[in-house]
Amino acid sequence: MHIGVFDSGLGGISVLKEIHRRMPAASLTYVADSAWVPYGSRSEEFIRRRARSLTAFLEEDGADIVVVACNTATAAALPLLRETFHVLVVGMEPAVKPATAATRSGVVGVLATVGTLQSARFAALLDQFGANIQVLTRACPGLVEQVEAGDLDGPETRALVKQFVAPLVQAGADTLVLGCTHFPFLRPLIQAAAGPDVRVIDTGEAVARRVEQVAGALSPRLTKIAGVTFWTSGDATALAGPLRKLWGAKATLGELAGIYAGHGD
Repeated sequence: MHIGVFDSGLGGISVLKEIHRRMPAASLTYVADSAWVPYGSRSEEFIRRRARSLTAFLEEDGADIVVVACNTATAAALPLLRETFHVLVVGMEPAVKPATAATRSGVVGVLATVGTLQSARFAALLDQFGANIQVLTRACPGLVEQVEAGDLDGPETRALVKQFVAPLVQAGADTLVLGCTHFPFLRPLIQAAAGPDVRVIDTGEAVARRVEQVAGALSPRLTKIAGVTFWTSGDATALAGPLRKLWGAKATLGELAGIYAGHGD
């Protein structure tokens, strides 16, 4: 089984880890679109173009399943990808539904990017699951960049996390949703800022379960050796350190070329 995963940068590795944990025999290819990170402030049309290019790369690479490990890209491009490609595409969305079941106070906080929070997909989530609770949203500019730099616990990162989390908790939120795949890498800081009585939820494990489920119904097109391959549209040398910090010391990174690197798409 060959599974392709992409994100605007390195954040989707949080999802990749969950897939690898549940499916250790699968061959995994991860693409970080780091030349254009973060997606949160970019236009929907731009994100759709990048999502098409990266899905095409993964399909040509032989992926049986492509995982859009980015809430912003899922919101902007998932229907288009499913209409355009033959490969099965799995997306993700902020865990509003489980948060509504978990909250005791009736107040849920969502930490995400501007692109996710302003999307029609997120609005539909709130309409479907948020009717009987109060959902507080907070865009978190700067946090994606801290994770991309591999700064998971420095003073600047701690200050940003406190700045974004504290108002939600002060407003009564007892459940926080991590609506960006970069944020699970900051979970210890987020939990510390929120306090022990606040539950923190992300969707990486749920996405991995879904991938495992759909993989069981597929006949893989290719037989590949189990392992993980990493690619980036950015500077592989600059990203080598952060990648090893997020994944492990043995991770290596290749650079995409041409349209897949963002030239001419």
